[in-house]
Amino acid sequence: MQALWQADVRGDLAGRVARLHPATPARWGRFTPARMLAHVNDSLRMALGELAVAPKAGPLRYPPLRTLVVYVLPFPRNVPTAPELLARGEAASWDAERAAFPALLERFAAGDPASWPPHPIFGRLSRHAWGVLAYRHIDHHLRQFGV
Repeated sequence: MQALWQADVRGDLAGRVARLHPATPARWGRFTPARMLAHVNDSLRMALGELAVAPKAGPLRYPPLRTLVVYVLPFPRNVPTAPELLARGEAASWDAERAAFPALLERFAAGDPASWPPHPIFGRLSRHAWGVLAYRHIDHHLRQFGV
């Protein structure tokens, strides 16, 4: 299973972002490429403990459901996300977000999930689960733009 802990997976994601253009149309949703990159960059910052996101209680904190969502079920389209991960909105700069992405991937991979805050939806995650979830989230949004 692909995860951000694998260097080749990070390289593939960085390459896909390099093929993205600021005018690439979304296949679904309302993100522009710059806003999508700001969103995934902020989700990596959230994991690293650099961006606080309020926890949300719900059934996805329970291990059986969490496992299904993290590892098995496809990510649904147009699911609401934490407002903190959308806060920068139109202020997102294409050049800045694109430049920040590879460095954030590497910082994530060098991090220690045991020291990270709980995920706001899923709660405490293992190292493996963090890597898989982060990969699947980024992949979902890159597919949103056909890369």
